[in-house]
Amino acid sequence: MDFRVLGPVEAHKDGTRVALSGSKVHTVLASLLLARGRVVSDARLNTLLWGWEPPATSGAQIYTYMSRLRKLLGDEVRIERRQPGYLLQAPHSRFDLLEFERLDKQGREALRRKRFGEAGALLTEALEHWRGTALSNVTEHLADAELPQLEEARMHALESRIEADLALGRHEQLAAELTGLVAQFPLREKLRAQLMTAYYRSGRQSDALQSYYEGRSLLADQLGIDPGEALGSTYEAVLAGNRGPGPGSRIRQPERYAYEDDDVPAMLPPDTEEFIGRQTELAALRAQLADSATGRGPRHLLVTGMAGVGKTALALHAAHTSAARYPGGVLFAEVAQPDGRPRPPAEVLTTLLRGLGEHVGRGGADGPVELDELVRLYRARTAGRRLLVVLDGAVSSRGLDPLLSGAPDAVVLITSRTRLTQVTGARTTALAPFGDAAAFDLLAASAGRARLLAEPDATDDVLAYCAGLPLALRITGSRLAARPYWPVARLADRLADPQTRLRELSFGGSGVTGVLMQALRQLPGFDQARTTLIRLAGIGVDSFPAQRAAMYLGTREPAAEQRLEQLVDGALLDICGVDRQGRPLYRFHELVLLLAGLLKDPAHCGQPETTAAR
Repeated sequence: MDFRVLGPVEAHKDGTRVALSGSKVHTVLASLLLARGRVVSDARLNTLLWGWEPPATSGAQIYTYMSRLRKLLGDEVRIERRQPGYLLQAPHSRFDLLEFERLDKQGREALRRKRFGEAGALLTEALEHWRGTALSNVTEHLADAELPQLEEARMHALESRIEADLALGRHEQLAAELTGLVAQFPLREKLRAQLMTAYYRSGRQSDALQSYYEGRSLLADQLGIDPGEALGSTYEAVLAGNRGPGPGSRIRQPERYAYEDDDVPAMLPPDTEEFIGRQTELAALRAQLADSATGRGPRHLLVTGMAGVGKTALALHAAHTSAARYPGGVLFAEVAQPDGRPRPPAEVLTTLLRGLGEHVGRGGADGPVELDELVRLYRARTAGRRLLVVLDGAVSSRGLDPLLSGAPDAVVLITSRTRLTQVTGARTTALAPFGDAAAFDLLAASAGRARLLAEPDATDDVLAYCAGLPLALRITGSRLAARPYWPVARLADRLADPQTRLRELSFGGSGVTGVLMQALRQLPGFDQARTTLIRLAGIGVDSFPAQRAAMYLGTREPAAEQRLEQLVDGALLDICGVDRQGRPLYRFHELVLLLAGLLKDPAHCGQPETTAAR
């Protein structure tokens, strides 16, 4: 027998739901189950069934309900008359509340021991036992008595699961979920603190602060109190400019890791517990990092690919799993600003030097430090150390020169949309969009595998519309996760129209249009690149040589090839092979073609980032 109370009260026998009828019968069964093997008195049954005014025939009615339950549940369940009430015994049955509590306890213990992946899996499994509002088909008297503590247990499990996910670096996926939860539970401070953490780590500091101010106002207006420790400490951490949260509410700043007293820098953002796909590329990159750590491999490693293809995720996972080979530590810096423009080299060097324990660039009396001095200091602090440096989002080779010359003994792992041919001796790992299997696995990681398998045709359509781009797959997965009541077919229908597909591929402050447009704007000669993209969009997804492109562009073949190579440099066009004459063949990604359609509208000459309709 399978008993369930975390949703409508139900009993299932051999996979078939037992036909219980009426709120009174459901209330009696739930009362016996919630007693957990203890006697439920007649007085309590009276109160749970009728409140403070039970009818004169209450005893006879309770007897009738018990007899009906015995008949419906069969010999596997024993309901005995034990003074002063009734006792249910079902030793070989399954009870969803007990399963939830067991998994919740194990998950919290794993979280306490900082086994975040295990904790997240256990707590997710625990929460999957909930099928809606618990005890939804019982009397209001039983619901009033039992529901608050059940809901509180559910919320604690949910907060713990989010805590584990934050520790695993899943802040971007969590932002959308937490936004809905905070709207539903606006006075729950821990959820709001977790939303602030997710916002901040996603580069949305203003949203994090706005969420705090809204919470503070609500607490004052409705409860007359100030924010508690969890919310207040998160607010202070955001104001202090800290990044990279630990499992609690406070956030640590990677730039404050010190290289003092034999400590080593460990500046990497958190790794993902469930790294999906790229196993071939990962194995090759880890082998390169292993060789480089011993001096047998290249000092510079490069990960390239189009916007949204997962370069940073691969580089970080490879760096995390190879960090033990670099006893001098691991440094990390973003070398591009949020809008895609390169960060000044002096600013990046200041970040790296702070990771090494140097207090530079803090506005002291000596004023800003010159770039040459920063390079010399960086060279001195890294000399002779087996050190890994991860530089994320490089725009051009020129901005990297001071960073590479400043650490000649370090191994430098760089992510960039362009191939950075001027980085001497770089070993390049080029990433293509996902194949079908990896794309399904990535979508299932957020949306749920069973949910996708239940609608195979709609899932195939969604995968096709995402065209293997990991960013698009993460966005669609997050949208489905945030709307568990949506069938997959509904999202497939919304993505079906090419005119609005890019708008739909945007969620939680992240969008495919924005990153593609950023790649286009980073190219020298934006206007010409935009015109090239628009005119060539008519070719479609078929491969083509420069000769055919020249016809669309109205120019000679050499000039057309130069314009094509400009798009290749921005990872907006792929070289997919050569023709019989050995000339390169080019091909557009499906989503880049959709961007070209948007660019025909002058309104999209700026940043065309949009938010998907709800």
